[in-house]
Amino acid sequence: MIETKKDQEYGVLVAVATKFQSDEKTQEYLDELEFLVQTLDIKVEKSYSQKLEHPDTRSYVGKGKLEEIKEFVKAKEIGNVIFDDDLTPSQLRNLEKEFKVKVYDRSLLILDIFLKRAKTNQAKTQVELARYQYLLPRLTRMWTHLERQRGGTATRGGAGEKEIETDRRNIRTQINVLRKKLDKIETQAATRRKSRDGIVRVALVGYTNAGKSSLMRLISKEKVYAKDELFATVDSTVRKVVINQLPFLLSDTVGFIRKLPHNLIESFKSTLEEVKEADILLHVIDASNPSYEDHVAVVESTLEEIGAADIKMIKVYNKVDKIEDLSEFHPSGHKANSNDSIFVSAKTKYHLQELRDLLENQVKKEHLKIYPNYLEPEQY
Repeated sequence: MIETKKDQEYGVLVAVATKFQSDEKTQEYLDELEFLVQTLDIKVEKSYSQKLEHPDTRSYVGKGKLEEIKEFVKAKEIGNVIFDDDLTPSQLRNLEKEFKVKVYDRSLLILDIFLKRAKTNQAKTQVELARYQYLLPRLTRMWTHLERQRGGTATRGGAGEKEIETDRRNIRTQINVLRKKLDKIETQAATRRKSRDGIVRVALVGYTNAGKSSLMRLISKEKVYAKDELFATVDSTVRKVVINQLPFLLSDTVGFIRKLPHNLIESFKSTLEEVKEADILLHVIDASNPSYEDHVAVVESTLEEIGAADIKMIKVYNKVDKIEDLSEFHPSGHKANSNDSIFVSAKTKYHLQELRDLLENQVKKEHLKIYPNYLEPEQY
């Protein structure tokens, strides 16, 4: 028999905190980073943090901290060093020379997770394009993350041309190919969206792992992949839902996260059109997370960035089954089950019917804008 079991990979996490950032907040960010790293099946052996005015321009962390991390990585034979911020091309080169192992910054980590999660041709093309755009100015050992398809020496160009220049040309060619491919896919997607004119559209948005897919499954009563993991959904999913003979389209899109790579947002603009063209947004919030207010701010900032900040929104505070005393939970002054917010639990189905009723009421208002002469079922 051939042994096919993959060896366990190990990593260490590194973060720089400003002097105004609390230790609790730094630990929270490291916990989120660890959750991301685990998504790539890398086991975290240790976390490092350092308070600095700003990250060191050469090595991100100070010289003493760098030596400390280096010694641990070498002694424990760690294969991955993961940073909670984006690294400049020069920082990345310097750190790879120092550690002599694979170095991830936050953007590369998220891009690799998206690459792992993408299932459809559109999502795969979007992620590949974002990844190539990220890698172009950072050509170091990381180029081995990608498959280099080269012919013989004849493909290397004129005499004396450096390999790095060949790599850059290859990446630019790939970027152009992927852009053309994505343009074609986006045209087809736009045609599909246009064919849905005349029906109310509702989009689920939220911080990653807030429970969007679980609620999608409950509202639509169809099988949709849902799991307790970051970025369980990368591909956009659209389902037709009918509540009391009132039809609408419900879409689940990629979750947002702190420091989401700009290239990824740009490449996913077609997928995020599902959000921009929605009549109603269901903003799903993990109410049990101590940092839910920060997560809300991240989502609202991202919605503003993609031009979807002014769409009618219902805030759905999910996972309230994990809150010990719900009567003491008063987010931003919202009351439970008002016209623009509701407390639910996808796990226990708490207030699920109330959510459906609220959604029906809001969809009906939008439906009447399209069909002013619409009669409710009992009036026929």
